[in-house]
Amino acid sequence: MEVQETRVQTDRVLTIPNVLSAARLVGVPLFLWLILRPEFGGPKSDEWALLVLALSGVSDYLDGKLARRWNQISSLGRILDPAADRLYILSTLVGLTWRDILPIWLTAVLLARELVLLVMVGILRRHGYPPPQVNFLGKAATFNLMYAFPLLLLSDGSGPVHTIAAIFGWAFAGWGTTLYWWAGVLYVVQVRRLVKADAAAG
Repeated sequence: MEVQETRVQTDRVLTIPNVLSAARLVGVPLFLWLILRPEFGGPKSDEWALLVLALSGVSDYLDGKLARRWNQISSLGRILDPAADRLYILSTLVGLTWRDILPIWLTAVLLARELVLLVMVGILRRHGYPPPQVNFLGKAATFNLMYAFPLLLLSDGSGPVHTIAAIFGWAFAGWGTTLYWWAGVLYVVQVRRLVKADAAAG
């Protein structure tokens, strides 16, 4: 979670929240490998993939909680935490699309939003501004998508549990995608205002 809005940041690198975020990053390739094992002739390992994703969600909660409680909010944490979130979303998109669980159009919609945000970050850097802070809508979008993807992975099968997982998974995916783009539009508006203010000041 993004927690560096109002508290003093530190340049410390070796903190428990940063270790948790780094561990989440290490889990990204493991998660993707577990999803794609059946595509390369290996056994289906969805349960293990779901476990890795669940542990990632727990560590995501803990790194923010501990950073606030122990005053270990760091500049590195501002980079590691959202990077881990985005990489998990990207790896899940790749894995679920490869397995035909997610339609290609939904993957394209979500990746297009990431491309827009990447362009905005580049514009901000040209004007000497840091990347935009994660806002409430961005957090809510990530929350919904992090619920949607494991449910959709669980829906890959037949039976009442898989059917229920599909219903809730697609509901979370719809809400998450909508909020994801809404947050993206707000970032674009924010960047436009900063650039206009910069041009007026110059």
